[in-house]
Amino acid sequence: MEVHEVELVMSAVDPKQYPTTGQPEIALVGRSNVGKSSLTNVLINRNSYARTSSQPGKTQTLNFYHVESQLYFVDVPGYGYAKVSKAEREKWGQMIETYLTSRETLRGVISLVDGRHAPTKDDQQMYTWLSYYDIPVLVVATKMDKIPKAKWNKQLSLVKKTLDMKKSDGLLAFSAQTKAGKEQVWDWIESHAFGGK
Repeated sequence: MEVHEVELVMSAVDPKQYPTTGQPEIALVGRSNVGKSSLTNVLINRNSYARTSSQPGKTQTLNFYHVESQLYFVDVPGYGYAKVSKAEREKWGQMIETYLTSRETLRGVISLVDGRHAPTKDDQQMYTWLSYYDIPVLVVATKMDKIPKAKWNKQLSLVKKTLDMKKSDGLLAFSAQTKAGKEQVWDWIESHAFGGK
């Protein structure tokens, strides 16, 4: 999809604040600083529309980006960031769980992992949890430009094995620097957002 029009329509903490258009939504989840904002910016052809921050734990609300008046990207607060208080983490956890399990317009989740390393325990828990709720998942291995291309397959195999991925879920290599993987991510988004679950 060629994106010309995008708008951050709301930052929500409660279901009462979610958009009511009934349009499809794709959520982006991942650890703090894994590159969710960078992926969002590449997908919507903007340099810094989604706020990227060197300070982890910045996103504390569900941010709804309305793309081409057709669908929403939902940027979910990053997990696994230690400097946030336990109470704060639990509050986020509750908010994220409520959204992911009860949102009827959610068509799929893009789960980001740092492609340079094996997925963390938090990544594994998130994937297991999404699988449990039978939510379609695309795992995107970010920062792949930091790895020689000859090692990509090996890294992707490591991700697949560590997460114990289902055959029905997709896995893609992505780099915000080179835009590698952008088209394939869009293909997945379009088939899930507009092609039915």
